[in-house]
Order: sequence, then C-alpha cells, then structure tokens
Amino acid sequence: MILTVTLNTALDITYRVRSLRPHTSHRVSEVTERPGGKGVNVARVLAALGHEVTVTGFTGGATGRVVQERLASVPGVVDALVPITCATRRTIAVVDDRSGDTTQLNEPGPTVTPAEWSAFQEAYEALLPTASAVALCGSLPPGVPVGAYAGLVRTARSAGIPVLLDTSGEPLRRGVAARPDIIKPNTDELAELTGSHDPVRATQDARRRGAGAVVASLGAEGLLAATPEGRWRAAPPSTLHGNPTGAGDSAVAGLLSALVEHLPWPDRLTRAVALSAATVSAPVAGEFDRRVYEELLGRVTVTSEASAA
Repeated sequence: MILTVTLNTALDITYRVRSLRPHTSHRVSEVTERPGGKGVNVARVLAALGHEVTVTGFTGGATGRVVQERLASVPGVVDALVPITCATRRTIAVVDDRSGDTTQLNEPGPTVTPAEWSAFQEAYEALLPTASAVALCGSLPPGVPVGAYAGLVRTARSAGIPVLLDTSGEPLRRGVAARPDIIKPNTDELAELTGSHDPVRATQDARRRGAGAVVASLGAEGLLAATPEGRWRAAPPSTLHGNPTGAGDSAVAGLLSALVEHLPWPDRLTRAVALSAATVSAPVAGEFDRRVYEELLGRVTVTSEASAA
C-alpha cells in the first residue's frame, strides 16, 4: 500500500457563486464538503487509480469526525488518522462561476501537544513495514516541530521506503536536508528554498541540497523534473480552465503511482501532468475528470533536456 501523511488535515468546503465581488452579499449556488488536506487529496486520486492507500495524520473535534465519516465512504482508502484534542481545521474555497477563479481561505490548524506528536510518530513507524512508498504533504499544524518532515523522511529511508515530500518554507528546507527521494515544489516554493527564480538552476540546486529528484510545478505550463537519470519538461497540449485547487496533489498522486509501478521518468511525468490538468476540470480537490485524463495521456509533451547536475 501507499502511505500518505497529512499532519494538517482539513474539512474542505467549496462554495460556488455566480460572481465573487468584495463588500457584497452572495447567494451560494452549490456547496460541497470533502475530507481534505494535501495528503488526503493525494490518497483519493491514488485510490481512483486502483492503488491501496492508507491515510495518516491528525484528526480532532467535531470537524475531525466529519472528515473521518466522509473518508470512510472513499473506496480503497484506509483511515489511520491519530486522534487529538483540538478540532481539525476547515478550508473554504469560493469558486467564481463567471471567471472560473477560486479564492481560498485556509485555517491554521489545531494545536498538537508533545504527547500527541509522539503518538503519531509511533503510529507512523508501525505503518511503514507494509508501505511501498510514502507521501509527506502539506503544512504543519501548530505544536508540530518545524523539523518534523526531516525526521519522518529519515525514518522512512531507514526502512528502505521511497519518500516524496510536498511542503514549503522552513519545513521544506529542513526536509530536503534529510534526502527525500522526490520533492514537488511550485516555482515560488523552489525560489524560496534556493534563492533562484530560474527554475532550471533552482531544481539543480535543490538536488545538491539533498533531494534525489526535483519535480517543479510550472502551473499551466506543466512540470520540470531534474532527476538522477536526466532532466525533462512535461506540458499539457493546452491550458484548461476550471478550479486549480488540488491540481498539485493530483500530480503527486501521478508521480507516486508511477513510482511504485516502476515506470520510467517520462511516463511518470506524463501521468502527473495529465492528472493535474484533469483535476482542473473537476469540481473539487481530490477528484479528476477521467475522460479528460485518458484523453490527455496521449497528448502530453515530454521533452528531454541536458543531463541533470
């Protein structure tokens, strides 16, 4: 099974309005609720691709109970969330039907006590023996040490399990030093990590800092990958309009699924870009339009560049 870690799980709430305007009241045309957080979104996509997935992280309070109730209805996903006292956060996405734009409001998350953090680490270590790969995703809730991901990367690598890290800021900087197999930053996160706004140079620098492979999200332009086997760009055939929330999580799912299937890097990137673009066409994060995905698999362009440094 593939293990996804979401330390800052959420209840994702999506509102659709005809046109979002500041300083006015809005009539909401549609409301959806989904268990969320980056690793949970990754898990739902992996399960839809036919993989067995276990979700761990934290859950607490009434919101946490709703997350677990909704998670129980997702085929192929096993709930191994660790209970805490404080309530799980909510995230609010407001989709403007007229423009297609999405406005996101993310709560900071519950405070995790030292005892709860220790309990999670024990649960994480107990899950590793049956994992084929691990995804460490998203922000850290208050109370979790800033070096948490670095420790989790080292634990997985000690067990011989490949790790993908998808976070930002100081947790990413410390996590990279622990030598994860793959990191998947966007261009802003990569620039913050390396100090370079040139994605090619920044991906190479991130590898020198410890990442085995770097897959940088270029937004609508696709992905740039620097790996031990070479460097590639992968791009969709055209820009799709819709809700981009969760597109990066679907790219992570594509990379992880292809990793455990032992596919070569160009095929991994093709799957990741196709899933990411198909997610933009879906109404909420953690879902993708299968018709669009299958159509794009044969249309994603992957070009090889000079060997990665």
